Amino acid sequence: MADNDYLIRLEGLTKTFSINSSRGFRSARLTAVNDVSFDIRRGEVFGLVGESGCGKSTLYKAALRLIEASSGSVYYQGRNLYEMSFRELMKVRREMQVVFQDPYDSLNPRMTLEELAAEPLRIHKYGGRARRLARTEELFAAVGLPVQLIKGYPHQLSGGQRQRLCIARALSLSPEFIVCDEAVSALDVSIQAQILNLLLDLKEQMGLTYLFISHNLSVVRFVSDRIGVMYFGRLVELAGKDELFDHILHPYTYALLSAVPEPDPGWIRKYAVLQGSVPSMLRPQAGCVFHSRCPHGDRLCTQTPPELRDFGGGHYAACHKAGELNLSLDTGCLAEKG
Repeated sequence: MADNDYLIRLEGLTKTFSINSSRGFRSARLTAVNDVSFDIRRGEVFGLVGESGCGKSTLYKAALRLIEASSGSVYYQGRNLYEMSFRELMKVRREMQVVFQDPYDSLNPRMTLEELAAEPLRIHKYGGRARRLARTEELFAAVGLPVQLIKGYPHQLSGGQRQRLCIARALSLSPEFIVCDEAVSALDVSIQAQILNLLLDLKEQMGLTYLFISHNLSVVRFVSDRIGVMYFGRLVELAGKDELFDHILHPYTYALLSAVPEPDPGWIRKYAVLQGSVPSMLRPQAGCVFHSRCPHGDRLCTQTPPELRDFGGGHYAACHKAGELNLSLDTGCLAEKG
């Protein structure tokens, strides 16, 4: 892939935390993100899914250099973020923003909506107050918030309006790349649909690129162009959204997708129930990170960690038996009633 085809690229990104000893426990090291590599193309929505604690949030924080990675590189528009000085990084930060999971927790209740939306403008010295006010009014209109609310406070807004305010704040500096970290999970289903449609509309209008992190696979399939699946700090499968759902290669992805509720009452879903125990992040097991819960594991899986291999068409999987297993949701996973 040429350098101008991607906006951001991760190469071998790893983040390890030191756990200090306490109450008789010895010091240990926890690897939250383990040798993750992928790229996000300009103008696409890249979905990232996986269980709680698999490293999704740590991954994006290390990718934006909000926390320092232990090893690996992150290239944004061809430049390595980890080789930039603080001054250079501050300039690049204008182009990378985050919409957080809980809109209320990410808003200072003592600040007015105008102050909250204009805070990035003030930090990056964007004109005087009159110019910042004009920009804030533009942002309110762009995200569907009444301008009359501009002097109000966060507690006066509904959950959906608060998230619209967070989106307005993320857009204030005209970024190119936005991370949506569980941006709709705290909202009602009807409001989720409104926010998702807003994000997609803004993407088309402003030429944005998203990293969309979510537990909700239905939501991820709706908004994403490509989807990456994480487990235990590793990327285990990556493909276009239709390719991922139609041709599953990794048993963990199969278990995730089989758990998605089926909206058609005429079908009965046979869930792939995972057996075995979840290994400890402090005592990682040898071989494949999924082998203790995988129904298809063998001796090779317990000894040798699989590499993320290309199976054609941009479909990657880290599984020794990828391509040999029948993991289709359409055969053996659904059965007609009666």
